Amino acid sequence: MSAATLNDVFKPALEGHYAIAGLVVLGWEDARLYVEAADETGLPIILHAGPACRRHTPVQILGKMFRHLAEQSRVPIVCHIDHAKTYEECAAALDAGFTSLMIDGSALPYDENVALTRRVVELARPHGLSVEGEIGAVGYSGGAASSLTDADEAGRFARDTGVDALAVSVGNLHLQTEHAAIINRDLLSRIEAVTTIPLVIHGGSGVDPAVRRQLSKETRVKKFNIGTELRQEFGRSLRAHLAAHPTEFDRIKILTGTVDPMRHLAAKIIRNLGP
Repeated sequence: MSAATLNDVFKPALEGHYAIAGLVVLGWEDARLYVEAADETGLPIILHAGPACRRHTPVQILGKMFRHLAEQSRVPIVCHIDHAKTYEECAAALDAGFTSLMIDGSALPYDENVALTRRVVELARPHGLSVEGEIGAVGYSGGAASSLTDADEAGRFARDTGVDALAVSVGNLHLQTEHAAIINRDLLSRIEAVTTIPLVIHGGSGVDPAVRRQLSKETRVKKFNIGTELRQEFGRSLRAHLAAHPTEFDRIKILTGTVDPMRHLAAKIIRNLGP
């Protein structure tokens, strides 16, 4: 199956009252097993190439890798660049074969965020790519603080930019290692009342799976970004494999110990959000 856009996977998700897992990729091994998990579940996923991933591997390589995996898959796979901060990063992702762009202007004043995001939308439209923007700022556990999304600003931002999806800050945090986020349902409802597009929760690892499932069924949140939860499983399974095989030194053999546990967790996350 060929690579998909956010719009391709969100339309059935909206109709079926479920959400899509946006899985944070750090390399070939996890990208491949995420697609295997998607095939196992029969549900689409969104492969995320975030800033850490792009620092490790050139975006041109990631684009080809994601497209290759999408073409081998039996389900739609969105090839998504996450938290791009500049127009140039988005243009490079488009050239590299990505099918979806997330431009993060959340640290900018409102008018500058709108101008940057609208410029990326204008870049993407002729090529059929989808665009995710962000209004309000999702902070980091133990790091930068959040700025909750203003509902009225969210409505204006969606109209002013023409984005296909909107990331919001409603109590979610990046890099939470426990399911400790308390989602402000009142604020989320007010955002839904003034927007018509799918909404996105970054820092989905910090949201309890039962809450993720409830939100996917009851709200217009159609994408949860999941990274920390999967990285924690990678660390646990890697340490267990090394403890069980203390003389192993081959990189490929060592990493095989992480594949089944991470594939199982990825499939569990995908199914939890699904129909």
